[in-house]
Amino acid sequence: MPFAVYVLGLAVFAQGTSEFMLSGLVPGIAADLGVSIPAAGLLTSAFAVGMVIGAPSMTLLARRWPRRRALLIFLAAFVAVHVVGALTTSYAVLLATRVAAALANAGFWAVALAAATALVPPAARARATSVVVGGVTVACVAGVPAGALLGGAWGWRAAFWAVALVSLPAVVAIARAIPEERPSAGSARSELRALAGGRLLLTLSVNALFQGATFCTFTYLAPLATNVAGFGSAWVPALLALFGAGSLAGVTIGGRIADAHPAALIAAGMTSLTAGWAVLALTAGSPAAVVVLVFVQGMLAFGTGPALISRVLEQGSAAPTLAGGFATAAFNVGGTLGPWLGGTAIAAGLGYRSPVWVSALLMAGAIAVLAGQACFWRARLAEPVSAGR
Repeated sequence: MPFAVYVLGLAVFAQGTSEFMLSGLVPGIAADLGVSIPAAGLLTSAFAVGMVIGAPSMTLLARRWPRRRALLIFLAAFVAVHVVGALTTSYAVLLATRVAAALANAGFWAVALAAATALVPPAARARATSVVVGGVTVACVAGVPAGALLGGAWGWRAAFWAVALVSLPAVVAIARAIPEERPSAGSARSELRALAGGRLLLTLSVNALFQGATFCTFTYLAPLATNVAGFGSAWVPALLALFGAGSLAGVTIGGRIADAHPAALIAAGMTSLTAGWAVLALTAGSPAAVVVLVFVQGMLAFGTGPALISRVLEQGSAAPTLAGGFATAAFNVGGTLGPWLGGTAIAAGLGYRSPVWVSALLMAGAIAVLAGQACFWRARLAEPVSAGR
């Protein structure tokens, strides 16, 4: 695997830390800036919305830029807005920096996926995608807990400074390791037309449902562990890190399998995940079961997810510059939809197991869409044969 692919994973690690670290910094931000907890919580929502909007729009903006230039511009903007965020005393400015950081992150993600797969032969593209996505899992394992510790020790601004500093080595490495090549791109209209095909839209829907299931339970893992499984609050960081460790194992193993057997990995992974969420919901009162299933579900989710992203890039090969943007948008639609549905279930009085059941239902929906897509295209392929008879 080329060194440049790992450099992209490092940058995604820094950006993933920024995306998720606010969950542990909201009280400090609210107290420091004199706003309510819900207002501080909107900083997370602003980032998520910025990611969804930014993925296709930033990809359109940079579609004809040389990839190294695009990556450096997006990453430099990401660093700059974190410096502004660390210095500001204005809630409005901080909110604006979160949107700007999300736009830069979304653009970087989209270009990074395309760049990583272009740097390797076709037989290694799923593994390259796993390395890039693996940056998010490392952020869950190390970056987010570290951000929370920094925020607790030196205030929330320290976490913003840390993200900016961790990003700087990636800026230098990208400048040296990523080739200055301009992607071959047709007209924006032709690429959008290629992406509008029903097959790709269904695959994007599967991606969104899949990620929604993952982030639904991950977001509410803490109350599940403390209120249902009976863990003390001190165990929560360990369980989150265990989920991240499983995710890291998943992207490492899944990337190798996906290049050789992508369809089998997706089918087995999605089926196992659906069953796993249901089993976790049923056995959440058992601490031992929770420990085992948190690791296993993290491994299955991030072992299968990159294969689905690779399928988007493959089916969107006629739109090489925009496919990564739409894959990124689908990822973040799921990351926004899942926690919202899980929170809605809890607010309805269904208890802290309910987000896990929501995850199982979202996965069942993803499997239904995938199965329907397979049946449709199987029938389409059989039509010429039937007509010939």
